[in-house]
Amino acid sequence: MLNRRRSDRNDRNSSNETSLIARGTVIRGDLRFSGALHLDGRIEGSVLGEGEDAVFTLSEHGQVHGEIHVPQAVINGHVTGDVNVSVRLELAPQARIDGDLRYHTLEMAAGAQVNGRISRQAGDAPRELPAPDAELDEAMPA
Repeated sequence: MLNRRRSDRNDRNSSNETSLIARGTVIRGDLRFSGALHLDGRIEGSVLGEGEDAVFTLSEHGQVHGEIHVPQAVINGHVTGDVNVSVRLELAPQARIDGDLRYHTLEMAAGAQVNGRISRQAGDAPRELPAPDAELDEAMPA
C-alpha cells in the first residue's frame, strides 16, 4: 500500500521535484536530469536536461566546466564551456560564461558576463494566417 502511494505520487508530476547538488560537492562526468536541478557545487562534464520542462539553476557558488544543454536555465555562477538553452535563459548579475552562448529567449541582468559568441536560436516558423474567403472579398468594395 505504501509503495503504491509513493509510485502514484512520483508518476503524477515528477517535473516538480528538484535535485540539489550542495556546495563543496564535485561531480566528474556528464550529468543528465529531468525536472529541476539546483547546483551550488561543481560539475566537470556536460549538463543535459531531459524533457521540455527541465530547469537548470546555477547559484553564485556553482561552477560548470563543460557544456550545458537545457531547455531553461537561470545562471548566476561560472560556466567554462558552451551554453545551449532552447527555451529561456536568465543571466543573473554574477553570471560569467566563458564560451559560446546559444539561446531562444534571453534575460540578462547588469553585471552578467559572456566571453564568447552570443547567438539566438531560430524559433518556430511564424504562423501563417489563412487566406481570406472569396466571399468576403466580394462583399467588400475596393
